[in-house]
Amino acid sequence: MTAAAGRDDAAPLTGGWLWIAAIVLALGNFVAVLDMTIANVSVATIAGGLGVSTSQGTWVITSYSVAEAIIVPLTGWLAARFGPVKVFVAAMALFGLCSAACALSGSFDLLVAARVAQGLAGGPLMPMSQTLLLRIFPREKAAAATGLWAVTTLVAPVLGPILGGVLCDDLSWPWIFMINVPLAGLCSVFAWWLLKRYRDAPQWAPIDKVGMALLVVWVAALQIMLDQGKDLEWFASGQIRLLAIVAAIGFSAFMIWEMTDRHPAVDLRVFRHRGFALGTLTLVLTFGGFFAVNVTTPLWLQNYMGYTATWSGRTLAWSGATAVLVAPMAAMLSTKVDPRALVFGGVSWIAAVTLFRSVATTDMGYWDIALPIVALGFGLPFFFVPLTGLILGSVEESEVASAAGLMNFLRTLAGAVATSLVNTAWEDGIKSARADLVAISDRGGETLAMLIDSTGSPEAARAALERVVEPQAAMLATNDLMMATAAIVAVAALSVWLAPRPAHAVDVSQAH
Repeated sequence: MTAAAGRDDAAPLTGGWLWIAAIVLALGNFVAVLDMTIANVSVATIAGGLGVSTSQGTWVITSYSVAEAIIVPLTGWLAARFGPVKVFVAAMALFGLCSAACALSGSFDLLVAARVAQGLAGGPLMPMSQTLLLRIFPREKAAAATGLWAVTTLVAPVLGPILGGVLCDDLSWPWIFMINVPLAGLCSVFAWWLLKRYRDAPQWAPIDKVGMALLVVWVAALQIMLDQGKDLEWFASGQIRLLAIVAAIGFSAFMIWEMTDRHPAVDLRVFRHRGFALGTLTLVLTFGGFFAVNVTTPLWLQNYMGYTATWSGRTLAWSGATAVLVAPMAAMLSTKVDPRALVFGGVSWIAAVTLFRSVATTDMGYWDIALPIVALGFGLPFFFVPLTGLILGSVEESEVASAAGLMNFLRTLAGAVATSLVNTAWEDGIKSARADLVAISDRGGETLAMLIDSTGSPEAARAALERVVEPQAAMLATNDLMMATAAIVAVAALSVWLAPRPAHAVDVSQAH
């Protein structure tokens, strides 16, 4: 059964020790998911502290997401080659070290590099924590193990923005990373001490080195192109054109190689199933839209509505709080109702709430902003839980593991790409709206002249006019973004009906 067979520590864990081990594994999953959202409300603070623009500051989010997406397809090979226990313990320890490197970064470039390393370490924590939970618990308690794991998956994104805001406001931004260090250290030590009896003997497993190299090349080139495009005037820049060519050639070569290799890093053959292809399309569009809105909202609140990072985080957290409340209902219904109907309802609800948010004004109070975010959370479980079952239930049972890895990869990549695109669109929208407002509000220059008379300084007059125009321009750009996102998510809701009903039921927990 395991390499530890016959040793004194080979007996399965029971009683209190079993639950201590479960908590350690759940904490591993918790910190990995937490770091996907803890920096969302801190981007403006980090950017200001390191002397970069807010647009550049979003690299703190995308670098982690892209690195995590790249490593996910390799997790299965790592588990087979070294065993889930060793992979989890090593990833946990490295996650702590990389978190310390993030906190100690003295420049933005070093921070981004440390976040990439942190994402590479965090990627295996989520699937390995679940794998080990299901291994250490008896079969009759598997539901309890999955429930514990799912709770941390739902609670971590809720606490992330709150914790990030509090740490930024009360201490400083490095603490959003430093807080991981003691948790990761304790988890790695206790995990090895408690779980080494479950470690497997090393097995030779083939690895698609060419496929992984091509994956890194095209994903990295695409992400850098999207992040740098706005600052370099897009395709007017030779660097952007080069990155686009590298991304296109790398992606084409990756597709060809993965379709023909005997042991592909990413099994693209699962796209032959219509349910998988269309379900994944719905997932990518909806998750990308949701992530785009979640990235833009705290930037708007902090830069133009006078919110602190703490209050921005508390506002965003409402959607996660309501999602936790309705998640059990979504899980129960997903086994009794056509999952396409649940997904359509959940995604349509997300689109409707996002469309409602496209008529916001700068005069809104806290609850005017927070209540739509509260409402948004009611749709999230009905989108994700049944859609996961639909996607994985559309492939053959022998392909479920590959399909889950590919789905997870595309979901993470969608969030990273959406972050880059939405920041470019939002900042360009603000510039365009500002120009239009200035043209409308002061066609003949009378307003500026009046302000010059009252302030006695042209510079002070322009600054006063800017203070009036800029928040309104940001509001218009934010509303336009909400409307565009709502349209994309609505398309996603309709596309799910093109997928057939799943051929068989699948434990959706394996896809997180």
